[in-house]
Parts: sequence; structure tokens; C-alpha cells
Amino acid sequence: MSGRDGAAALGASALGVGRLGRLATLVHFSSAFCQPCRATRRVLVEVAAMAEGVSHVEIDAEARLGLVRALGIERTPTVLVLDAAGRIVRRATGQPRRADVIAALGAAVR
Repeated sequence: MSGRDGAAALGASALGVGRLGRLATLVHFSSAFCQPCRATRRVLVEVAAMAEGVSHVEIDAEARLGLVRALGIERTPTVLVLDAAGRIVRRATGQPRRADVIAALGAAVR
């Protein structure tokens, strides 16, 4: 997962969710026919369940094209790790490894 993105903070309303995670949020951009997206969902749900205060949000990239364009999402799956304030601290494309997601969360909760 790559480093700090430098983008403005993302709020819950921009993502279309009720609220972000208390400590961090795993934002997963997916598409309907993307096989790696399904595996990514499993990894992120599992990691979020392990870590109190971490939430997982899955966004259908095709349904949210404006957000996809604003964030420069070019393929699915793409995962953004947000800190408690909604700042992007890590970004990755492709299916992430569980260990990489856990390490990225460590950077988000510092």
C-alpha cells in the first residue's frame, strides 16, 4: 500500500455512509464483475472485525463515478485507508494481502 495521498479529508457524507470508523476506515472501490474485488472484500471485512474502531465501506465504482474521478480511482479493486479524521493515509490497487492491510491500519491510527 502506498503512502500519504495528500488529498483533503473525506467525510461520511462524501462516501455515502452514516459515519466513519472511530479510529480508521477501509474504503473499498469495487465493481460487479471484478473477481479480485470479492477476495478484497473478504480480507477487509475480516481485518475490520479484528480491530475495534475500524470500519469497512464498499463503494460500487460504477454507481459513484463522480467520486471515482475526484479521487483518481483508475481500477478496481482500489482500497483507501482513512485515519479518524478521514484523511487518506494509504492507497492500494489490486487484491491486498491481509498483512499489508494490518500494516496500513497501523499508519492510520498513529
